[in-house]
Amino acid sequence: MKKFFKLSLVMMLAFTLVLAGCGKKADNGAAPSDGNAAGGEKKSDVKIGMVTDVGGVNDKSFNQSAWEALEKLKKDTGISTKYLQSKADSDYVPNLNQFVQGKYNLTWGIGFVIADAMKTVAQQNPTANFAIIDNVVEAPNVQSITFAENEGSFLVGVVAAKMTKSNKIGFVGGMDIPVIKRFEAGFKAGVAAVNPDAKVLINYTGAFDKPDLGKAAAATMYNDGADIIFHSSGATGNGVFNEANDRIKQGKKVWVIGVDKDQSLEFGDQVTLTSMVKGVEEAVTKYSKMVVDGNFKPGAPVTLGLKDNGVGLASTSSKNVPADVLKLADEYKEKIIKGEIKVPEQ
Repeated sequence: MKKFFKLSLVMMLAFTLVLAGCGKKADNGAAPSDGNAAGGEKKSDVKIGMVTDVGGVNDKSFNQSAWEALEKLKKDTGISTKYLQSKADSDYVPNLNQFVQGKYNLTWGIGFVIADAMKTVAQQNPTANFAIIDNVVEAPNVQSITFAENEGSFLVGVVAAKMTKSNKIGFVGGMDIPVIKRFEAGFKAGVAAVNPDAKVLINYTGAFDKPDLGKAAAATMYNDGADIIFHSSGATGNGVFNEANDRIKQGKKVWVIGVDKDQSLEFGDQVTLTSMVKGVEEAVTKYSKMVVDGNFKPGAPVTLGLKDNGVGLASTSSKNVPADVLKLADEYKEKIIKGEIKVPEQ
């Protein structure tokens, strides 16, 4: 009987070990075909990196839009994402190289000023994939994505021209570079189209990361009689909003027109008349998703305009802009899409 008991005990222990081994194998098995691992979380081996310009990832503008797109894609697909913030121009090459050395599947450069650095790194690493927003890099392993900022800016120019009470409107730019000149040119053309008596005041701060310069530029313009300011200056534009808010608290009615994303969501409806939004988030999502799906292949430069919904007025514009003004902006939008109006770029 003792012998039988011992034998049974040994068999039970062996059987338990077999079950434990089976259970362990199931826990570490391959993920289901839809990418869902145990617990419902998605996993992916894809790594996508992003290098900001000096405006930083929290610029409340296009760097932030790009990063939000990658974070959403990470949540949806389980990819790994990381950004490196550039404090100066000298950071661009080492930041790009860090992602190359980390074997990232795609590295984004956000901003016109990163182009030279990206071209250098792309040529040195022909098997690595890159994408850039707001400039064109002539290299077979770089996807370049630009926008027809002049077209979208024309529409906010129409809005500003119809809503100004003083016939003085401001434009605050960051650096004096082609992409910002497109904003300025389109804006001035839109103002002139519906209110040729309105004067557009221009100020380039020379920086995308200096809110104090934006605040000073806005103060000068408001003091000169402007009641609406359109900024295209990255984080520098935060200072434009700060100055406007200070004046609103003093009982003065002034407006800011935001840029790149719907800035009323950041700064509030009481100060944001409308925003000229760019489809940075959509573009970053689209081309990053190609990497996830395994069909990313850099091609010819892409320019997204009104016909592509790549630029336009923020969807919240109706909160502060009257219906008749929005209708007028829509009419001009259709004329631009049809080619009846050619919006200048500079």
